[in-house]
Amino acid sequence: ALLLSCGLFAQETPAAPKKKPDEVGKFKMDTIEMNKVKQDNPTTAVFEVTNIGSEPLIIEQANPTCGCTIGDFTKEPINPGKTGFIKATYNAKNLGVFVKTLRVKFAGNYDEKFIVIKGEVVKADDPAAPAENTIELKTEKTAPPAKEKKVSKKAKTKPSK
Repeated sequence: ALLLSCGLFAQETPAAPKKKPDEVGKFKMDTIEMNKVKQDNPTTAVFEVTNIGSEPLIIEQANPTCGCTIGDFTKEPINPGKTGFIKATYNAKNLGVFVKTLRVKFAGNYDEKFIVIKGEVVKADDPAAPAENTIELKTEKTAPPAKEKKVSKKAKTKPSK
């Protein structure tokens, strides 16, 4: 009887199904264009994430895929309908085009969400170097609705015979 009762306690109750990141958190944008960045002038991009779920959203991790980028994020739970942030600071040591990815993990989800910063590091004395590092926030743009053509002349019809 003792062995049977131990077996009953060892069984786990089924867990609630895990949600995908896009079902609980909506990013204002997945990619931020940092444009031209002066060499040795670290630049920070801020990603906004809104809790679209029905429970508080917790950012467990926001890890850069390399050591040249530092990630920071909202540590407290984000209530439904509220917004948190993930910051990505790129050190801008190496000249040239860069594309850096951060892996984001929300508590209670198996999948990760990937967000991206990109731009180009130029020498500080380069004429193409900006006076200040700027970040262009790109959002998906939808095409304006097509204009309907107005017909100014009435179509001539032939009387039927």
